[in-house]
Amino acid sequence: MITKSAPSISAATPPAQAATLLRSTINRSVETAREVLAAANIALPPFASWSVEDWAKAGDEMQEVRDCMLGWDVTDFGSGRFHELGRTLFTLRNGRTNDSRYPKPYAEKLLIEPTGQRSPMHYHRSKREDIVNRAGGNVIVVLRSVGADGKPGSDNIVVQIDGKRHQVASGSEIRLRPGDSLTITPKTYHQFWAEAGTGMLFGDVRYSVSSEVSSVCDDWCDNVFIDDWALRFPTIIEDEPRRCYLCHEYPAQA
Repeated sequence: MITKSAPSISAATPPAQAATLLRSTINRSVETAREVLAAANIALPPFASWSVEDWAKAGDEMQEVRDCMLGWDVTDFGSGRFHELGRTLFTLRNGRTNDSRYPKPYAEKLLIEPTGQRSPMHYHRSKREDIVNRAGGNVIVVLRSVGADGKPGSDNIVVQIDGKRHQVASGSEIRLRPGDSLTITPKTYHQFWAEAGTGMLFGDVRYSVSSEVSSVCDDWCDNVFIDDWALRFPTIIEDEPRRCYLCHEYPAQA
């Protein structure tokens, strides 16, 4: 494990136009994610391959998938620059706060990470998460404390890396090799990405796979982004037919 002081990662430049994400980009990203996960020998549940037609026939037996927002999640966070600021994820399991039907206190996601792409820096109001490097190359994580004004601060941060306690400077880079994991506490700014030059090669892009093991994930209310223009879910341009539903798009039961 290597930690080192890193230069400040500033907020991304706000998009010059309204945020848009093409349905064709979503469709391609999901297909690539399936290929990457298969190459990493990571299997998905059956509903991961369901079509729009399959969901049209699904009844209330699939309500947990709908209500807890399991499944595919592709977003550009409102950046309009998906390949730089975006994510392709698959939520495997999740609970739902204050809903007795879904009492799981935990969640798990897979993150498919091409080099060159990252999420905006953000923190969670209540979610505690472990980022686990599952396959491919190295993953770089940058952590920052939250200042009194809600902006990134300069206080040192105590972190657990594979169960070992470390104190790191705010803004440090932490390199996770495959198998390594890092605990991120609530109200800690973080941003992470696949390290360039590492990972599994698909075409001309290298990929790593991480998982997020956490307390219940509420993506509607629990995210605070450093960029005031950032959105958790994208505005989508329907330039081609939808091949699958994203986790926030499921139709009502048949």
